[in-house]
Amino acid sequence: MNALVLHGIGDLRYEQQATPEPQAGEARVRIGYCGVCGSDIPRCFVKGTYHFPTIPGHEFAGTIDALGADTEHFSVGDPVAVFPLLWCGKCKACQRKAYAQCSDYDYLGSRCDGGFADYVIAPVRNLIAVPQGVSLRAAAMAEPAAVARHAVQRAGELTPGASVAIFGAGPIGLMVAQWARAAGGDVMLCDIVPEKLEQARSLGFNKVFNSLTGSPVEWIESQTAGEGAAVCIEAAGVPATMIQACKAVARAGCLVLMGNPSADVTLPASLISQLMRREVSLQGTWNSFYDPEAPSDDWRESLAAMADGRLQADRLVTHDVPLSQGIGALEMMRDQSAFFSKVMLRPDETASTQATFQ
Repeated sequence: MNALVLHGIGDLRYEQQATPEPQAGEARVRIGYCGVCGSDIPRCFVKGTYHFPTIPGHEFAGTIDALGADTEHFSVGDPVAVFPLLWCGKCKACQRKAYAQCSDYDYLGSRCDGGFADYVIAPVRNLIAVPQGVSLRAAAMAEPAAVARHAVQRAGELTPGASVAIFGAGPIGLMVAQWARAAGGDVMLCDIVPEKLEQARSLGFNKVFNSLTGSPVEWIESQTAGEGAAVCIEAAGVPATMIQACKAVARAGCLVLMGNPSADVTLPASLISQLMRREVSLQGTWNSFYDPEAPSDDWRESLAAMADGRLQADRLVTHDVPLSQGIGALEMMRDQSAFFSKVMLRPDETASTQATFQ
């Protein structure tokens, strides 16, 4: 098979590898699409993976190509999304079915081989059926969609019309916005990239603000009669937006930290005092809730929302790239040499539904 293989930091190669064979309890999935996560860029060019060589990529969907022994509920040819975290099943978190909190986990695309390839091996327990009407390209965004839903869930139940301020309008921020809107929230989006704000408008979000033109905190206050946002979700991971989110949250409001921090953040004593006086709830969020035995979780709800139109994941795709051109696409993202939202990689044999990367 063909794959993008990371041999060392910055040493990404498009090459052939042996097609893997599924063992008992496993499936071989023929990749339809694999999204490039923002975390894949430092993983490939700055930090590296846990060992080399590794095939990156953890946001993917495809069709089952082969099944190992002791598998049930799925058949060859079934379209599936894949929960990339491989939990141990033994630790205290796993006993509570909080698999994302597993203390001894493996991970497709960072700790073991992932989806920047023609095929990937995954446990059958990690497969989620893709509902009819959802394309594999959209289903490949089930992972960030589930992460976004989990972040909104961490804020608690939204009352109708509750003000929700989202800092960062990248793909994950725009999916957070769609989930908040579906829950009845009055959504406000802040970013510094005009194209991202225009993309938000194209999705029907009219309350958007370019933080380079003024204070997002003052703008949010102007939209909320001076009260601040009932929920602030920080989805950019930079110090400035983290501080802005702290300043913009209303009394008895909730602040959700979602963006992976890019640097240390120092909070002034006066701001900490404000958070205390306002009795703000601080919630962390990481990954998503997935349970193969539950009737509903973040993954199933994400795919269902794509099927019924609440979540317009496919509209976030700006680049549809054959795997053979994947290195150039990742370098473009690293250098930010062009505007991008969600970049999708696909096997070269997969027909594109959108213009490819040039």
